[in-house]
Amino acid sequence: MKQNIKSKNSNTVIVGMGVQGKKRKVNLGKKFIASVDINKKKTKSNYKFLSEIPKDKYSNVFICVPDAQKKKIINECIKNKKNILVEKPLILPNKELNYLYKKAIKKKVLLYTAYNHRFEPGIEKIKKILNKKTIGKLYYCKIFYGNGTSFLVRKSNWKDKGEGVVPDLGSHLIDMCIFLFGTKITSIKLLSINNFENKSSDHAKIQVNYKGIKIFLEMSLCSWKNSFYFDLYGSLGSIHLNSLCKWSKSTLSIRKRKFPSGIPMEKKIIYPKGDKTWKKEITYFEKLDLTKNNIQIDKEKIINNNLSKLRRN
Repeated sequence: MKQNIKSKNSNTVIVGMGVQGKKRKVNLGKKFIASVDINKKKTKSNYKFLSEIPKDKYSNVFICVPDAQKKKIINECIKNKKNILVEKPLILPNKELNYLYKKAIKKKVLLYTAYNHRFEPGIEKIKKILNKKTIGKLYYCKIFYGNGTSFLVRKSNWKDKGEGVVPDLGSHLIDMCIFLFGTKITSIKLLSINNFENKSSDHAKIQVNYKGIKIFLEMSLCSWKNSFYFDLYGSLGSIHLNSLCKWSKSTLSIRKRKFPSGIPMEKKIIYPKGDKTWKKEITYFEKLDLTKNNIQIDKEKIINNNLSKLRRN
């Protein structure tokens, strides 16, 4: 029997009122009932601790805190039978992931790690095109994701630590690979990694291999204009996406190969500026069947296992 989380009320508490927490609050609208942050005064939050809120007032918790704090809050939420959306990445050993999901399933609550870029209209359209196999056999793909936040990271008390840009932006790109190309990654390799302005990495290149297709991922915190480029080549054509809607209009180009050579036929779709991914993801989260916990843990293990292979010694 399916159990949808809407079987409870949709009242939601946000823990962590940094950049992500504020975005979640705006997009929750009337579903948002309270904010929690250890720096209550600085962030103008309602509470300092989640335990201060009466448990019957809410059903969902959105966790938007630094990575090191996530596990403790997730355990508290599961214990109190609250559905959980936690901002990516959820980096834990497989043993600990298994334990958390096992507890969540036992308590009949949802544990979902948020990767909002799956809900970009251009990415959603690419998924549909790939399902129809209109560009033929896939050859190779290049994805670049860059922003200019290196200075902000350096100023942060917690961001300029660990592996830096690889789990930060890299986790998004690996999730995008899983969404578009499936879970059967055969190998992953760190091609290059740099610390241009930070203690942790602020630029990296990764190669992800599937059977029959190679994917090249590049991520940077030193791209002074926010940029996203997606280029996928197949035997019958290619797909190209320029930018994300959160920054500017986004242009998707679908090209049909001309034989034996020549200028391809091209169709362009322009998506206007405006980030709708947050609302889409909240809707998706609220409609999830609780049995999808099993799918979620498989995805998290794949992301974690592949990120662990990219760690520098």
